[in-house]
Amino acid sequence: MSQPIKLIVLVAALPGRGAEQIAAFEALAPLVRAEDGCLQYDLHRVADDPDRFALVERWASEEALAAHDAAPHMVTADAANKAFRAGPAEVVRLVDAPVS
Repeated sequence: MSQPIKLIVLVAALPGRGAEQIAAFEALAPLVRAEDGCLQYDLHRVADDPDRFALVERWASEEALAAHDAAPHMVTADAANKAFRAGPAEVVRLVDAPVS
């Protein structure tokens, strides 16, 4: 059995357009959370910058993440995000740190 996939996705909106990022997330989140294998999908705003965000994602498997990336609502959202994003998102894949 594969380990869950954990991601932090760092997103920057164009100056003054953070509210558009939040609105886009609010529309997309129910669709993503309903996907098979979605364990977590939460957006957080950076404390001192209303236009920067961290999206926390957890997926049950590589297959679930691949299906998510190819889902029609994600393809549509990725295209629409270009209107208010400062650039591409930075995806950081996490692994558990060994506990001593």
